[in-house]
Amino acid sequence: MSQTLLHHFVAKLPEAAAIWSALLVLALGVLAALVARPEPDPAAEPAPDPAAAEAARLADLRRYADEVAVAAAGAARTARRRREQWLAAQDEADRAWRAYDEAETDARRLAGAAVLPEPRTARTPAEYAARERWLHHAAMAAHWRGDLTGRQLADVLAHRNGWDPRRHPAEQEIVLARAVRDGRRAGWQAAAERERRAWRDAEVAAEAARTLAAEAYAAAEALRPGPVPVRRAVPLAPARAVLPAGAVTPARAVVPAGATGAARFRPARVG
Repeated sequence: MSQTLLHHFVAKLPEAAAIWSALLVLALGVLAALVARPEPDPAAEPAPDPAAAEAARLADLRRYADEVAVAAAGAARTARRRREQWLAAQDEADRAWRAYDEAETDARRLAGAAVLPEPRTARTPAEYAARERWLHHAAMAAHWRGDLTGRQLADVLAHRNGWDPRRHPAEQEIVLARAVRDGRRAGWQAAAERERRAWRDAEVAAEAARTLAAEAYAAAEALRPGPVPVRRAVPLAPARAVLPAGAVTPARAVVPAGATGAARFRPARVG
C-alpha cells in the first residue's frame, strides 16, 4: 500500500513542478510590468482653467442664492399669516374681555341689590309654579344668548347643582348673573391663552423670516462683482411695533374683583 502511494506521488511530482514554475513566471512578469511603468509627469498634466473654476463657483453661488430666496419668501408669507392669526386672536380676546366685564358689572349691581329685603309674596303652589316658570324662561333665554351651556341649562331644568325653583325671582336673577359671569370669565381666559400662543407662533415665524432674509441678502451680495460692501444688518421691527392704528396688544391691566389666577392677563387698547 505504501509503495503504491509513493509511486503515485513520484508520478505527479513533475506536473506539480510545472504548475509552480508557470505561476512563478507569471508573478515575475507582473512585477516587471509594474516596475517598468513610467511615473506620471506633473508637467504633462493639463493646468486647471481659472475661468472654468470661477464659472463653477458662481453657478454654485447662484443656485444657493435662488434656494435661499425661495425659502425667505416662504418664511415671509408664513410670518404674515401668523401675524394675521395673532391679530384675529387679539380681537377675539378683546371681545371676550368686554363680555366678561359687562357680566361682572351686572353681577355686582345685582349683588348690591341683594341687601334689600326679599319682597313678601304668598307661599302658595301657584307662586312656586310662577317662580319655576320664571327660572326656566330666564335660563333658556340665557342659553340662546350663549351665556349658559347645554349642560348648565339641563341642570336648571332638572333643579340640580344649586338651582332651586322655590327661590324668589330676584334671588334667582343673582344666581343666574353669577353663572353667566363665571362662564364669560372662562371664555375670556381661554381666548387670552389662545392669543398668547398665537403671539409666540408669530414671534417664531418673524424671527425665522428675518434670519432667512439676511441670508438671502448675503447670498445676493456674494454674486455681485467687486468687493462685497460691509453692511450692518438692520433688524426688522417686531410685529408688535408695526401694528396699525387701533390694533389691540396684550397688556397687564387691572381687572374687576373676582378675576384671579390666569384671569389677571387681559388685552387692552393702545392709544
